[in-house]
Amino acid sequence: MSIRFEHIAINVNDAPKVVEWYVKNLNLVVMRATNEPPYMTFLADQGRNMMFEFYQQPVGTADYASMHPIAFHVAFAVDDIEAERTRLIAAGATAEGEITTTPAGDKLCFLRDPWGMTLQLVMRANPMLH
Repeated sequence: MSIRFEHIAINVNDAPKVVEWYVKNLNLVVMRATNEPPYMTFLADQGRNMMFEFYQQPVGTADYASMHPIAFHVAFAVDDIEAERTRLIAAGATAEGEITTTPAGDKLCFLRDPWGMTLQLVMRANPMLH
């Protein structure tokens, strides 16, 4: 049997604006999109390893801004956590605490995108994925 991740779907209140920000600021690539409601858009990382589907349905949208970062976050691996954190804050994200270092030597921080969804930046001492 062959099974692997394909996408995670996230219902948001303004899918076109969310997609625009994620493409511009997180270097994601539009794989497929619709231009009418519910604005289903699939975004992949540069390596085409996984996708997010952002869409806009009138029911079932979570209040991401009220969720604790530990409860839900989208993590992105980075090479320079300080520079990426600064760049994303300048692009409209807000800091959710400071950069921390785990006992394993990984550097982590949380940010909120302009709609309140939590992003985590991860700079691993020993990367787990390639």
